[in-house]
Amino acid sequence: MHRPGGMLMALSILDAVTRELTLFAAIFLAVGGLDDLIVDMIFLFSCLGGGRRNQRIIAGDRSETAEYRFAIFVPAWDESAVIAPMLRSMLARWGDGPYRIYVGTYPNDPATIAAVLSLGAEDWRVRLVIGARPGPTTKADCLNVLWAALERDEAAEGEAFTAVVLHDAEDVVHPQELAVYASWVGTHGAVQLPVAPLCQPGSRLVSGHYLDEFAQSHGATLPVRQMLGASLPLAGVGCAIRCDVLRRIADARGTPFDATSLTEDYELGLRLRALGTRCAFVRVPERANGPPVAIRAYFPATVPAAVRQKARWMAGIALAGWDRTGWGQRWDLGDHWMRMRDRRVTLAMLVLAIAYAALVCWGLSALCHALLGGPPPAWDPLLAQLVALNLTLLGWRVAMRTALVTRLHGWREGGWAVPRMVVGNYIGLLAARRALWIYVRLLAGGPLRWDKTAHQFPSTPFDPQSAVA
Repeated sequence: MHRPGGMLMALSILDAVTRELTLFAAIFLAVGGLDDLIVDMIFLFSCLGGGRRNQRIIAGDRSETAEYRFAIFVPAWDESAVIAPMLRSMLARWGDGPYRIYVGTYPNDPATIAAVLSLGAEDWRVRLVIGARPGPTTKADCLNVLWAALERDEAAEGEAFTAVVLHDAEDVVHPQELAVYASWVGTHGAVQLPVAPLCQPGSRLVSGHYLDEFAQSHGATLPVRQMLGASLPLAGVGCAIRCDVLRRIADARGTPFDATSLTEDYELGLRLRALGTRCAFVRVPERANGPPVAIRAYFPATVPAAVRQKARWMAGIALAGWDRTGWGQRWDLGDHWMRMRDRRVTLAMLVLAIAYAALVCWGLSALCHALLGGPPPAWDPLLAQLVALNLTLLGWRVAMRTALVTRLHGWREGGWAVPRMVVGNYIGLLAARRALWIYVRLLAGGPLRWDKTAHQFPSTPFDPQSAVA
């Protein structure tokens, strides 16, 4: 068959580009895959060795909460659709107890103010706080307004709070949550509970992929961080921070929450470690052999909303985190490793994009060779070994992810873990691009705003007793 020289030259260039893209992606995917494998091995070793030391209690005894007083902080901008049912659910699940709920609102958000005010008229424990500045500012700025209200109340009442508990306006709290905090806050400056997202109806792939990612991060990665003695980033929900610790931070910089940060919760966890404060990620069963006491919530159900949320996480942790929080103590190798893993996500998305491009090039190359009647180029032995290694690591990652999701959410959700990995990659690629633009805009002096997504609260309250262990 006659094959024009120009076509052969173009095909030769395509083959060369395909080979180089594949080699680049294969090397970095192997590095990331081995990194994940080491974390998994530490986690499995811990499980086999009885390393779940923080399961020392079975949650459920509320008597311990009597000696502690909790202030629940709920920042709320444009949350009129969810704040009332969320607060009613919180009050019903926790019942009578030594806590007060502080809800932060803005003067230009009358609908949310009205919803909170109506609840406050029904129950004195709901405290409406209206900030001085129009919204949205930042979540941390709203939290600082709540902190100022707490200090005013303490001064007026002569009674101090033990700890601040952070929640979002869409959270489904656990009935035994305060009992867990009470069991740990006496010996730890901060306590973080697992987050177990709920899958929104009609969004099995987009909303559902959060189930998988939190099953991985809060089911395995954070326990490993705790084993290594590394810093524990807070999730911004389901965490209690002692007031004396927050006052130390406020004395040092004026406010306990950093209003200049995109991810104030993550940075707060790192800050606590720098202060030498003991923090605990606590995964305790609500009953013998039962599911863990965890925070539930709907996460974004559409691709644009998920991209917006993840872009903020990436920009705040993986990009701004480099210059805002540094690398911690010089010889703390475990903490360095975990911070590196936090910040590798944008590079991982670049490598993933190159890997997908290589797949497209391989398909195009094979098609062109078939049409021109020539054999495809032979695989380089090193490249073949790298691809085989990556396929093995991918198989392990799929098995591990499926097992973690099944353990927490049951086998039906576990069966969706594989297709949702593809969806998660797609969302991550789009979020990485948006995160880069957010970071560039911040470097150029652009304003920092609360880039939140619209929230929903379950119409049928989640029953923790029906959850899978």
